[in-house]
Amino acid sequence: MSERVFRASNVVLGLLCLMYFLTYVDRVNISTAVVSNQFLKEIPLTKIQIGLVFSAFAYPYLLFQVIGGWVADKFGPRRALTICGIIWAGATIVTGLVHGLIALFVARVILGFGEGATFPTATRAMSYWVSKERRGFAQGFTHAFSRLGNSITPWLVASLIAAISWRGSFIVVGCVSMLWALAWGLYFRDKPADHPGITPEELALLPTPAAKAKVQVPWAPLIRRIIPVTIVYFCYGWILWLFLSWIPSFFKGQYKLDLKSSALFASGVFFSGVVGDTVGGIISDKLFERTHNTRLARCNMVAVMMLLCGVSLAPILYTRNINVIALALSAGFFFAECTIGPMWAIPMDIAPRFAGTASGLMNSGSALAAIVSPVVGGYLIQKTGNWTLPFIVSMAVILVGASLTFTMHPERQFTEPEPAAPAMPAAAGSPAK
Repeated sequence: MSERVFRASNVVLGLLCLMYFLTYVDRVNISTAVVSNQFLKEIPLTKIQIGLVFSAFAYPYLLFQVIGGWVADKFGPRRALTICGIIWAGATIVTGLVHGLIALFVARVILGFGEGATFPTATRAMSYWVSKERRGFAQGFTHAFSRLGNSITPWLVASLIAAISWRGSFIVVGCVSMLWALAWGLYFRDKPADHPGITPEELALLPTPAAKAKVQVPWAPLIRRIIPVTIVYFCYGWILWLFLSWIPSFFKGQYKLDLKSSALFASGVFFSGVVGDTVGGIISDKLFERTHNTRLARCNMVAVMMLLCGVSLAPILYTRNINVIALALSAGFFFAECTIGPMWAIPMDIAPRFAGTASGLMNSGSALAAIVSPVVGGYLIQKTGNWTLPFIVSMAVILVGASLTFTMHPERQFTEPEPAAPAMPAAAGSPAK
């Protein structure tokens, strides 16, 4: 039993789960830190400035979605993720040393550089280390750990702030991330067959890697093919980044809770996403297993969950009861996260050979939302004093996403355009043209 649990493919999946967990701890810890009295005494910020700090991470994160996916396809996820891990861990440690808005903004930008390539690169790793029948589960399960990071971070950071200061909290979690980067570089191999711990039984279940060749990404056709997926993922990303950035501040600002109480409510909302990621991936794979209908298992699943997300948030229009609001936000986040497994399986379904690049193109939609959504949320809160208005806007955005899912077509696998045939030489004696 222990041999089956700790077989190489499971350990790789476990390392990826830990990566997803740590990346989200490192990117959302700022959301809890900025509402602490310690932080605000040292670096006082307005709501709009806080929104800019939240979005600083997303500028390079957006840029490196596609670049990082291409790097993973070209050089392999072993080197790519090791370097990314060292960068994002270092940026997290540096965040604990800053003393002003500009330095804080720069540290968050560096964090975005480090984390920008991580998810596309992880998808590239899974394209060889996970069978097609388990893609939805693998994507949902790994992303569940990112939401576990979301749910634990408010409580964890609040506890670390109380114990060792807000600066110490960043240094501690940054050092843990550095250890992960070293472990990944030592253990992982780009091709499963090259791993010393892989068994023949495991290899028989995994996809056969393509022969090593120079990667020539057909950019224009691939971009056209993935754009609908990117737009739908932008709609999901809008609500995700609003939640990640403003939920801790929402409970403190709307209901005047202290740091620990607001962190507890925020953790409850984020924990629903842990369940949603896992459940969504399992349901998507079960639908595919029973019907062999990729469109049903991916697109229809995403559409239904987005609709349920919008409906679940409706109570925020009618009540200020904190328990009802917390349940509505939890349900909305649960259904939004149920889309993760099928959405991240779609780039692997459409373009398995270019899974890193394709998933990077898709995730650029969420990265763009990460730039816009927190700033719009901060602006609306500061100008109107209405903490629920940003969530009402998000309901409209997620319903637009649901209506566009029919444009994605994961059942149509991307085919590379045929290279132009070389011109035939003219026959001897024939006139030149």
